[in-house]
Amino acid sequence: MPRVSVVVPNWNGSALLGQVLPDLRDQELCPEEVIVVDNGSTDNSVAIAKAAGAKVLGLTSNLGFSRAVNRGIEACRSEWIAVLNNDVRLKRPWLARLVEKAEAQGAWFATGKLLNASDNSKLDGTYDAICRGACAWRCGHGRQDAPLWNQGGAIRFAPFTASIFRAELFQKVGVLDEDFESYLEDIDFGLRCSIQRLFGIYVPEAVAYHQGSATLGRWHPDTVRKIARNQVLLVAKHYPARWIFRSGWAVLAAQSLWGLIALRHGAGFAFVKGKLEGLQQFRRARRCGPPAVWEILEESEGQIRDLQKLAGFDFYWKAYFALT
Repeated sequence: MPRVSVVVPNWNGSALLGQVLPDLRDQELCPEEVIVVDNGSTDNSVAIAKAAGAKVLGLTSNLGFSRAVNRGIEACRSEWIAVLNNDVRLKRPWLARLVEKAEAQGAWFATGKLLNASDNSKLDGTYDAICRGACAWRCGHGRQDAPLWNQGGAIRFAPFTASIFRAELFQKVGVLDEDFESYLEDIDFGLRCSIQRLFGIYVPEAVAYHQGSATLGRWHPDTVRKIARNQVLLVAKHYPARWIFRSGWAVLAAQSLWGLIALRHGAGFAFVKGKLEGLQQFRRARRCGPPAVWEILEESEGQIRDLQKLAGFDFYWKAYFALT
């Protein structure tokens, strides 16, 4: 069985580390090393990690998810690298199933089924998808677990919540873009993989449990600001020339609808602030993606539409598809 290194970014999550690190120690496939990248925690996270046998990379302050993951990847020495949020719990065969399936199918990365830690009958999500409007969906999020979500296969986007990657992949496409800090950095990474036709797989029998937004909260102003900004950065980095004529309306519709939802959750100001930051960074971040990006976006949006039809439409996606 190939060797696996595990990277766990952390910020003031000592209680969470006290759960996920024992889960890693009890896996069928024992990791070669576990690296906790600590973003300047002020609790006893470092002591908890060291007591569990993990290697600790201490950063001076909270530099964001992407930088923490990148520092961990740089320190890894195995063929496979697993990246885990600190608020994940793992069933015992999780790591072994992902590695076995990925090796057997020659995949570059793999992710499993994430169940809601508070209600195991519901999904936190599976793999990711993105629409032409540069808004993403964690497929299955909030839905009842059902046979629909037990169908494995090829995927383009794996959430960095709980997934494994060939170490060689980061040499081919680079590490996470640190300009994203946190949120949608995995979509950016997946787009870079897709452009080079490097695919992964979804392995539903590899089950984990995710608390979700344990650090700040799903609609925390800082979370909303970063997502709103990074939606703009995805367009800047990847959309081909003259994108506004082909997908301008989809971008406006998708991101405006998401802003209305943020407003309903009391985060309208944070949404506007994030958009302004994204527009300020747009010119510096601008890269004209290859025409193949349109095929990737259209296929991924079609996947969202098909899954929404099968599982029942969310208000957001029903409105988006009605408008576009």
